[in-house]
Amino acid sequence: MEDLFKIAVLDNEIEAQLMDSLLTERGIPHEMRSYHDTAYDGLFQTQKGWGYIGAPLPYREEILDILHDVRNQAGRLAHSDSDPSGESPE
Repeated sequence: MEDLFKIAVLDNEIEAQLMDSLLTERGIPHEMRSYHDTAYDGLFQTQKGWGYIGAPLPYREEILDILHDVRNQAGRLAHSDSDPSGESPE
């Protein structure tokens, strides 16, 4: 495998699992690295995020585009869940 570089910090485990699945499905080489440390019981995850995606640099833009889409979709879902009328604001 090529050298891996820190591409993006992930907010939580669900985002990490979803990104791992999407990147694997698209054949993008990557590694998910958690900031969890059993000695500190995950203390750094509250400060730094869940962890990060490591990947070869040529895939950086594609990974960031996928992450952007995932976060936008999550934001739309959260917003639609909070609207009691069920109507789209657009």
